[in-house]
Amino acid sequence: MCLLIFRLKSSTWISMAGVRRFSKVGFVGLGNMGGHMARNILKKGYELTVFDIDKSAMSNLVEDGAKTASTIAEMVKDVDVLISMLPSNQQVLDCYTGDNGILSSVKKNVLLIDSSTIDPFVSKEISIKAEKKEVKFIDSPVSGGINAARDGTLTFMVGGSNANFEAAKSILEAMGSRIVHCGDVGMGQAAKLCNNMLLAISMIGTAEIFNLGQRLGLKENVLNDIVNSSSGKCWSSELYNPVPGLLPDVPSSKNYEGGFSTLLMTKDLSLAQSAAIRTDALIPLGSLAYQLYKMLNSHGLSQKDFSIIYQFIRGKC
Repeated sequence: MCLLIFRLKSSTWISMAGVRRFSKVGFVGLGNMGGHMARNILKKGYELTVFDIDKSAMSNLVEDGAKTASTIAEMVKDVDVLISMLPSNQQVLDCYTGDNGILSSVKKNVLLIDSSTIDPFVSKEISIKAEKKEVKFIDSPVSGGINAARDGTLTFMVGGSNANFEAAKSILEAMGSRIVHCGDVGMGQAAKLCNNMLLAISMIGTAEIFNLGQRLGLKENVLNDIVNSSSGKCWSSELYNPVPGLLPDVPSSKNYEGGFSTLLMTKDLSLAQSAAIRTDALIPLGSLAYQLYKMLNSHGLSQKDFSIIYQFIRGKC
């Protein structure tokens, strides 16, 4: 989970165009994504204060120059902007609306940026409560995976007012290369759920064709070259291939460690399923992908990267 506090070494207000630049910011949650995002904040010259329930995750950032907070409440009393990146609906709700949560201690006019992937209706609920506290809120989930988090090339999908979007851009640009305004609060989450459902479907398809090719006697590297120069090319085949050894710096070549866990993919597919039911949208492939990833979890693969679906389809796990 992740919430980020960083301090600019210059003035709080430094934009000729009148856009607010923040002097104090915070980051809570230093997992596979958050740790890299926080490190990129440091690289941009910000003073960073971090919080995470995993003390070792904080110590890794301290070595790079970050400060630490002992509680979220301690952080939010003295920040101008706050970024959260948490694993689930409930953790986001607890972090923001709990007895010792962000909204219990935050100052007026602070900008809250939630980069978690959660139900759009949860984002809207938090936004309503933040508005009553005279606090600004946007949802801003990310896409690109662990490598993009490391390289600072994430895509941020932002839901919120035009003013809050403009205020957040300079912060988000420290961690990403593409910042997209998707509409009102909740629309960033809507975009992320649609994207991740497609990612799950395409990863299953990629795993199936490589398994089929292998059984037909086709060499994996040959099929990889064909697919990625033909109409079947997708992110799962080109940049995150599930076959070990085809790409050097992806989880499949590292025993499916790190990356985006099967558990989190299942959670995102569950959110998409709930959203589809609520809006009466037909998602047959999304529903099937959800069932397949639930099966992976039941086989003890919840902490492996979601590309391990390849080994499941091969009958190897």
